[in-house]
Amino acid sequence: MPRNPTSEQIARYAEMFAAMGTDSRLRIVRLLLSAHPGGMVAGEIQAELGMSASNLSHHLDKLRNEGLVAVSREGTFLRYTANTAGLRELLNFLYAECCTRNKAIDPANIVHISK
Repeated sequence: MPRNPTSEQIARYAEMFAAMGTDSRLRIVRLLLSAHPGGMVAGEIQAELGMSASNLSHHLDKLRNEGLVAVSREGTFLRYTANTAGLRELLNFLYAECCTRNKAIDPANIVHISK
């Protein structure tokens, strides 16, 4: 993560946050993270969250378009997984400047997210 992200990078991260800005999408991301790394097929997500297929499809498309969810085909099924690299990048953006101005918290005390 560059110390001074470009306007384009900031706009991209804003879109990623916006994609998770509904309760349904946040629930989907959390569910897929709980099923990581295997992910879940769309029907499993639908059953778990009680969403209609069309509503779920809309939310999954938005998350996929913003790089937060990945999809692969397994025969007639679509398997969705959390894109942990994209989520890690987003969190790194948030924490890149954590506590550097006021030194209120030692950055070493922040939880590190890594592989």
